[in-house]
Amino acid sequence: MQRRLMHMSAEAQDALRTALEELRAELKVPLGFPKRVLKAADKAAGEARLPDKDATHLPFFTIDPPTSKDLDQAMHLERRPGGGYRVYYAIADVATFVRAGSPLDIEAHDRIETLYFPDLKVPLHPPVLSEGAASLLPNKDRPALVWQHDLDAHGNLTDSSVSRAMIRSRAQLDYAGAQQAIENGTAEESLALLREIGELREAVEIARGGISVNLPDQEVTLEDGSFRLRYVATLPVEGWNEQISLMTGMSAAQIMLDTGTGILRTQKEQADQNVIKRLHDIAKALGIVWRPGISYATLVRKLDPQNQQHMAFLTEATSTILKAEYTVFRDNQKPAYTMHAAIAAPYTHCTAPLRRLVDRYTGELCVMACADKAPPNWVLDALSCIPCDTARGKGGLADRQTVDLAEAAVLKDRVGEVFDATVIDTDAERGRPREGKVFLADPAVLAKVVSTNGLDLQLGSSIRARLKQAHPAADEDKVLFTVP
Repeated sequence: MQRRLMHMSAEAQDALRTALEELRAELKVPLGFPKRVLKAADKAAGEARLPDKDATHLPFFTIDPPTSKDLDQAMHLERRPGGGYRVYYAIADVATFVRAGSPLDIEAHDRIETLYFPDLKVPLHPPVLSEGAASLLPNKDRPALVWQHDLDAHGNLTDSSVSRAMIRSRAQLDYAGAQQAIENGTAEESLALLREIGELREAVEIARGGISVNLPDQEVTLEDGSFRLRYVATLPVEGWNEQISLMTGMSAAQIMLDTGTGILRTQKEQADQNVIKRLHDIAKALGIVWRPGISYATLVRKLDPQNQQHMAFLTEATSTILKAEYTVFRDNQKPAYTMHAAIAAPYTHCTAPLRRLVDRYTGELCVMACADKAPPNWVLDALSCIPCDTARGKGGLADRQTVDLAEAAVLKDRVGEVFDATVIDTDAERGRPREGKVFLADPAVLAKVVSTNGLDLQLGSSIRARLKQAHPAADEDKVLFTVP
């Protein structure tokens, strides 16, 4: 999908700034670190006990958005003698710097995760760590949890382990540059293998019934002092990169299940036949051919989000997916349900400890398990409170409300205008067939719509929608369209 960028008037820009400040106040977002925490971070950065193992000979690289400084992951990929592949995946070793019960630890449990707003970032850890001593920046020796994944020639995982080591990243890449280098053949072998391994892992995902839906993201940014709202399509290299992270999360989950103590990310399967029938009916209504014997996972991979009928189906289908949750277990008392339905395997979060609290704990459990050591007490003592802590996370809410505010700001001066739109969701199943959601290609808006002409909304239909309301300060329905 081509990027579409919408400029806002000066008045709308000011309204959005004010609304973002009010949102942060409402969410009680901490905009600075207490002095005691900053002092502890400075001390930790200079006094951390570094691992003895040396893996700085491996030419790791990172792939992140171009402005990122909090680099959690680095990788090196190579072919194995005799066939197959080896993936080295280094994760920032936050536990080296953050000790249990310290001011840094207490503050991290209050914050839970890094929050991203278009005009500022609210980090989980002080920048001296998250963008400095603990970040896997290029040409810097850094402590890391280094995963070693061995794969066969078809991309199937044959062995995984993780241990502490010092690493040194050689290059900080961004997604667009990495994609271009891979496509034009200038990528070094390790980066070029990301495509080969990533595509194999995508095939493995399909075979096990995993689901990846690449809907375009609505992105709000601040560029040269002005806010921008746009759709951004996912590049293939982002999917290949995600496959390495998913593989690590699945490996970590299995290690914890094998040793009897851990934290899983679980999501129950949608087995309700009424749901499946409804999705088939929706596909038929949208002109999407869903042949007998084709799984839902296979179907969605063949759909193109740039096609408005396909996007309508994907939006409606993904809304049926249950929310994932954290499931804790210990002392070999494994939970009754261990799967993540969309991934179609046991899975955990473990690859972003600079930005997510729980990853510090899962990483430590896996390192200890692979060293045949018992889980440390500081991890065991925290297990019971981790789900409660993570439930207080505000990242998803902040992201959704930021986009809502930006949509309202973009359209603030256009109330009364009529736009071309596509119905991508309806509330028919909830007894409200004249309410739903519309997709606008330009500006980049997904918003509520209400039919006022006495006719039900038809999923996937192209309509002319009139903007009834657009106000960042509205308590509900910051943007509302009607079908007259």
